[in-house]
Amino acid sequence: MKHTASRARRAVLQATAHPHTGPYSGSRRPGRDRRGARVWAGANRAALRLTTRVQESLQEAARRPDRGDISTTTVIIWVAAVTGAVLIAGTITVVIAKYNGKLANL
Repeated sequence: MKHTASRARRAVLQATAHPHTGPYSGSRRPGRDRRGARVWAGANRAALRLTTRVQESLQEAARRPDRGDISTTTVIIWVAAVTGAVLIAGTITVVIAKYNGKLANL
């Protein structure tokens, strides 16, 4: 058999390889097997979609600065209105419960 450069290269590579690595041993780095590769690909797709969506939202906000967001004053008015309605309903309930026996004779 002739001594060729490829045989010499193969011999050097086999001699310098780590003893626990071989054709059937798995890599310990993430994403090197098929399932890991699919997970990394899915994560990359999700990151790309999220980045694209954020960029589109920022462009839309720059194009239309007044998007009809609810102001702080509107939120305070709604909270006050709902609180007042709950207090009135609670007061009516307490009064009816207190005078229920007297109202039955009417």
